[in-house]
Amino acid sequence: MRTQPAVKSCVIYPKPNPQSRLRLFCFPYAGGTAAVFRDWSRYLPSEIEVCAIQYPGRGSRLAEPLKDDVVDVMNAIYSDLQPLLKKPFAFFGHSMGAFVSYEFARRLQQENEAGPLQLFVSGCVAPHERMFKEPTYDLPHPEFIVELRRLNGTPAEVLDNAELMQLMMPIIRADFKASQTYTYLPGPPLECPLRAFGGLMDELTPREKIEAWREHTRGSFCAQMLPGDHFFLSTCQSLLTRIIAQELLTHLNKGASRVQYA
Repeated sequence: MRTQPAVKSCVIYPKPNPQSRLRLFCFPYAGGTAAVFRDWSRYLPSEIEVCAIQYPGRGSRLAEPLKDDVVDVMNAIYSDLQPLLKKPFAFFGHSMGAFVSYEFARRLQQENEAGPLQLFVSGCVAPHERMFKEPTYDLPHPEFIVELRRLNGTPAEVLDNAELMQLMMPIIRADFKASQTYTYLPGPPLECPLRAFGGLMDELTPREKIEAWREHTRGSFCAQMLPGDHFFLSTCQSLLTRIIAQELLTHLNKGASRVQYA
């Protein structure tokens, strides 16, 4: 009988900090890994511990099957994160990660569990909107490579490395399918505050589709456009993390630390 591969934790700590007052769970974009957030601890104060999410089928979880549905991705990490949610926490998700983090927050609310102090979504249209007019995840290989170059999120040296792309292609296609076929199921708005970021030069997420996230929370809402294209979280990392830090420290100063730590 074949044995199942050992399941690795979905949380990577770039700089473990058990004395932190708050955990910031960071959900990467399509094709991304937890390594996207490896430098964030350098920009955030010691009160905040960066907890980068590793989706199945990549990095330390390479042996696990890929998921090509946003809700399936969320469900695959849900139980793994449960023990870590006793300390105050917040979510940040970019592009596909915005949908995954949003669905995670929705599930917590549906199950009457404590939700995030703040949901940050980035580089992603509101759940009821469409980011792509036509799906691209099933394009023939040459056309798909052209699309990846256009999006400017995959380094040229990676795209030009046939062996590396052979490894990466199933991951990218699965994630693209998840984000491009995501279907919003209407439900109650979130109770937590929500802040949505967009790139000023990002054609996929114009301001009006960033501002449309307003419909998905009863809490406070703010939409903010930052310099850069769809991957402004890399090119505008210092400014983005500074804004996030200011917002989270405000929550902590309001008394969030009264929540039991674990």
